[in-house]
Amino acid sequence: MFPGVPRCAVDRRCALDYAMPLLRDVSDTARWAAMHRALESERPDALFRDPYARRLAGERGEQIVGQLEKTGPWAWALRTHLIDGVLLRSIESGADTVVNLAAGLDARPYRMALPPALRWVEVDLPPIVQEKERALRGEQPACRLERVTLDLADEAERRRLFARIGGEAKRAVVITEGLLVYLDPDQVLSLARDLAGPASFWRWTLDLDSPGLLRMLRRSWGRPLEDAHSPLKFGPPEGPAFFEPAGWTPVEVHSIVKTAAREKRIGLLRRLLARLPESSGRQGRRPWMGVCVLERRAPPAG
Repeated sequence: MFPGVPRCAVDRRCALDYAMPLLRDVSDTARWAAMHRALESERPDALFRDPYARRLAGERGEQIVGQLEKTGPWAWALRTHLIDGVLLRSIESGADTVVNLAAGLDARPYRMALPPALRWVEVDLPPIVQEKERALRGEQPACRLERVTLDLADEAERRRLFARIGGEAKRAVVITEGLLVYLDPDQVLSLARDLAGPASFWRWTLDLDSPGLLRMLRRSWGRPLEDAHSPLKFGPPEGPAFFEPAGWTPVEVHSIVKTAAREKRIGLLRRLLARLPESSGRQGRRPWMGVCVLERRAPPAG
């Protein structure tokens, strides 16, 4: 059992309800992720500190992690850690706007040391935005924060949003953390093309799974995610090159396992496997997960 996770989170007699599916809808995946950030933050050697994560995860997040996880939260934590680093470097390189799509219960605008003039736009469904605003009421973000309620499946509305943000930004970076795996390839390609539209959308940071890892995750979590109408779908065999036809070029690829080995978050066997050559191209049966940084082919001037 994880440190800090109440016994009732894993006890089948716990009444936090077995009458309903463990994952009720896609919003529960946000609570799941928030709980992992809480567990990482509570480690003495934490790679980041998110003082809001446990509050945002709530009792439901504790229950989900307690029942679904068999190992520690190293993959989730390393993903967040890598994206934090990419974001800070992009801001240092001149990004004036961050667009976080399907932001969930992410608290980066509150927990990170960000320039006050930075514009941060979070986009998600109305219920999760409202829940987040209630949980963080009274807290002050470090930068200029704007929240937008939008179903990203509405192509016309998302294009209007991207055009508005793109017209106001000089150099924008986009984050999709934990989003693409729930979309099918055609949906991802459509989103990629829309993001390539505004000239000021400079970089896109995303996490990506191999087909081999996708099969493993389906075996572990397939049923609960199907109950939440959020099956795992996207693990392209092309790897990061999948996005090139939509106008995006991979410029950085960071292996989660190699990063975990460097930070001593995995056991000896996995650390030995992490010494294998980096897998940044086509993907196959090998379980692989990475954080990728893409750039538009015609980046904005400046």
